[in-house]
Amino acid sequence: MRAIRRSPAPGAALASWTELDAGPIPGRSGALRLMRREDEFLIVVAGMELMGSHRSGSEQALATLACAGLRDHPAPRVLIGGLGMGFTLRAALAALGPQARIVVAELVPAVVAWARGPLAPIFGGCLDDPRVEIREADVTRVIQSGPEAFDAILLDVDNGPRGLVSRANDRLYDIWGLKRARWALRPGGLLGVWSGCPDRKFKARLQRTGFAVTEHRIRAERPGRAPHVVWIATRPAGDA
Repeated sequence: MRAIRRSPAPGAALASWTELDAGPIPGRSGALRLMRREDEFLIVVAGMELMGSHRSGSEQALATLACAGLRDHPAPRVLIGGLGMGFTLRAALAALGPQARIVVAELVPAVVAWARGPLAPIFGGCLDDPRVEIREADVTRVIQSGPEAFDAILLDVDNGPRGLVSRANDRLYDIWGLKRARWALRPGGLLGVWSGCPDRKFKARLQRTGFAVTEHRIRAERPGRAPHVVWIATRPAGDA
């Protein structure tokens, strides 16, 4: 699950929206709520917007930037942390060949149900692509499932390294979380991380963990907002 990255949308701001469904968040109080207004959808928690169907540029960039580094892999295995509204998944499918395999770890079962229900037009049938496997699980557990299991891991969980929804998400982005990610990547593998804002400390933490890091700033789709950031961190090819 990814979390809040935009301004609060409480009360009056959501008055024109219709709630379609709600689903509990495993391990914490509260629920995610799916809202609709005409052809636009929002997922919110506690009156705050998590993601919207009309803004997807940086989520797509996460996949396209990472998958550009997999062009020489005939059958890459990719892990995506967070299903959201499927923008990262769809971009990865468009960039990868027929032998690729993509595992998507989504913590909240309701998000998967919405992808097959009211959000199906947005997903465009991508969950039925034979290259895709959906796991209703914490992405941390999937990362820990075995060494050198993936050619790329893409994380779009919480608000990035500065989490807002769950303190438990911090373990993905601290030193030990990054070491686990490196352990789960094959030599030469890529860790892609989405963030709602720049974070120099996190970039330095990636480098201290042994990654070679490239930072990409993605222009926000709302005027006046700080750029989103995608880091592409590479495990050195000779790393043992």
